[in-house]
Amino acid sequence: MSQQYSKMGKQYHRGLIVGKFCPLHQGHELLIKRALDSCHELIVMSYTKPEFEGCERETRSAWLSSLFPQVTQLVINDSTLNHLLHIHGISEKKTIPNNDAPDQEHRNFVAWLCLNVLRKTVDAVFTSESYGEGFAKALTEYFRAHKPDTNFVVAHVNVDQQRLMVPVSGSQIRPNPHAHRAFLSPIVYASFIKKICILGGESSGKTTLAQHLAQRLQTVWVAEYGRQLWIEKNGRLEFEDMLKIALEQTLREYELCKSANIWLVCDTCALTTLFYSREMFNAADPLLEQMVQEKYDYVFLCEPDFPFVQDGTRRDETFRKRQHDWYVQQLTQRKIKFFRVSGSVGERVDQVLSCLKG
Repeated sequence: MSQQYSKMGKQYHRGLIVGKFCPLHQGHELLIKRALDSCHELIVMSYTKPEFEGCERETRSAWLSSLFPQVTQLVINDSTLNHLLHIHGISEKKTIPNNDAPDQEHRNFVAWLCLNVLRKTVDAVFTSESYGEGFAKALTEYFRAHKPDTNFVVAHVNVDQQRLMVPVSGSQIRPNPHAHRAFLSPIVYASFIKKICILGGESSGKTTLAQHLAQRLQTVWVAEYGRQLWIEKNGRLEFEDMLKIALEQTLREYELCKSANIWLVCDTCALTTLFYSREMFNAADPLLEQMVQEKYDYVFLCEPDFPFVQDGTRRDETFRKRQHDWYVQQLTQRKIKFFRVSGSVGERVDQVLSCLKG
């Protein structure tokens, strides 16, 4: 079979890669790219027990989907495994082996997943580890034992075992992903960025605070798209614009996370858009209501403790106070932890930095 696929430009029919991907780094990417070059189809499995903070199943799956949408991925925890067993009508009880379980237990589990969940076999396994040969042999024996009418041979393809091309490992990265940013794709690194949200009524200094804070943290900040659109449309916003604003704001946060440095400073969030949607139209799109649940690592509320400045787009000081009180009420009601900042710009920056250090 291998000779047949070699003539077609691919050495193997179906390859397999298994890893924790906690996080998915450039060494993993090299492995996957090599396998894609050699196989007509590639299966990438990922599981870890226990899971690592910041590398949960959903996050790992999203990384793979974004970077390698062409692979067949199986990213599981015990919950998703049970769901898959139910879907396939498998009554056999299975749980993911602990990370420190014997190698043979992991090998049998992977082979079982191939045959029972994916219902596929592989003819090559790609690793960057010394255990690769034993893994391939175990898969060969398992497939032959459960499909005695066939003569499977699973080859092992070793890629950069000495870590010469990508000198890093997941265990090195996990304690401090920011120190190893060079080994992470932007979309992976973005998952480790902590987001700071700045809220405040009109003319409460939130934009100025966001700018100065980003400068002190040596990172980037997300400007308020709603204000930009308001200016572009000369204040003639329509109901449909509210959802557009929230979606664009979220998209800009997502994109800027890729170039941020540890922190991303966000000038407002969907909660502000919800306020204006209710204020202007006495209604809000259901999706906008859901988007308000987006979580930030820190939320800071600017006190309206200095004279109101009219720039031609704002209401008045009474409106500012009402908006401020609405934020307090909403944040409290939604049980969102927030910190109040007040005083001069410098004092506010120092208050925020003090919270971040604490």
